[in-house]
Amino acid sequence: MSWDWEKLKEQQKKGDMPPQIDEFVKKINDFKLPGGAFLVVLIIAALLSTTMVYTVKPGEVGVIQRFGKYIRTTQPGLHFKLPAGIELVKKVNIKLVRTEEFGSVSIAARETRFSQESSATLMLTGDLNVGLVPWIVQYRIEDPYNYLFKVRDVQRFLRDMSEATMRLVIGDRSIDEVISKRDEIAVEARELLQKELDQAETGVHIATIEMKKTDVPEAVQPSLNEVNQATQEKEQMIYQAKEDYNKAIPAAKGEADRTIKAAEGYALDRVNRAKGDAARFTSVFNEYIKAQDVTKRRLYLEALKEILPKMEQKYIIDSEQKNILPLLNLGKQNGAGK
Repeated sequence: MSWDWEKLKEQQKKGDMPPQIDEFVKKINDFKLPGGAFLVVLIIAALLSTTMVYTVKPGEVGVIQRFGKYIRTTQPGLHFKLPAGIELVKKVNIKLVRTEEFGSVSIAARETRFSQESSATLMLTGDLNVGLVPWIVQYRIEDPYNYLFKVRDVQRFLRDMSEATMRLVIGDRSIDEVISKRDEIAVEARELLQKELDQAETGVHIATIEMKKTDVPEAVQPSLNEVNQATQEKEQMIYQAKEDYNKAIPAAKGEADRTIKAAEGYALDRVNRAKGDAARFTSVFNEYIKAQDVTKRRLYLEALKEILPKMEQKYIIDSEQKNILPLLNLGKQNGAGK
């Protein structure tokens, strides 16, 4: 049954009310499509309606493409788009932290990939040693547009750049630093890797790089042990030499300072004594100039005062006395008579 469009238009021009709902439903029921065409139309309409509605979960964003071209990015929630074949939605989780492991693949789980991962972590250090360096890269998608459209295979690119960056960092360090300074290496590798990923516009943010236990291949383990032992002996000898140095040098410096101080004291004493003697001589000389006879007599008396107490026997005679020889034997005669 066809619609009476002319009558409907006349009613609208006259300002009459549109047909009642029951009349509208009756007309729809009376309208029949030949065969199963009505069912096909309903199925197509249902399919189109389901492809026009989509839901973005929390932590995700929806990237809409129209005939393959990027149009817009939608946030979490219920959204509408054009039917399938016209617009396509790709959901990207920007909160999920993804993990890439290097050198820790299980043989039982991935036998075909184990040799590749082992060779990837076999690295040459700056001191020409070989080390097994396993690590983990954790990252998340920061820019969905760059992640989807700027790089063809972001995961593969990330793995290749991670390996290249780690080899660059390890190649600048010795095997001892690679083993003992893993945190420092992880920080430096993260900064370099993030710089490369930003330049390539991958839309990836590196959350962290975790360095696992670094070791050496079994074939070179004995040689490394000998090197470590020799290094320890070398350090022990250096510490012993420093200890002896710290003991001997301060003692020698102390002895030298003491000798210098003693010499300075002796020199000061000698100078002061010389200055005192010179001053005393000068004062005596000045008095001698004033009264030469008195000074001579005083000097003579002072000299006798020092000499006479040291003499055992004293004979005082007159200068006019003659024949004094017998007097010198008086003591012996008295002693003989006893």
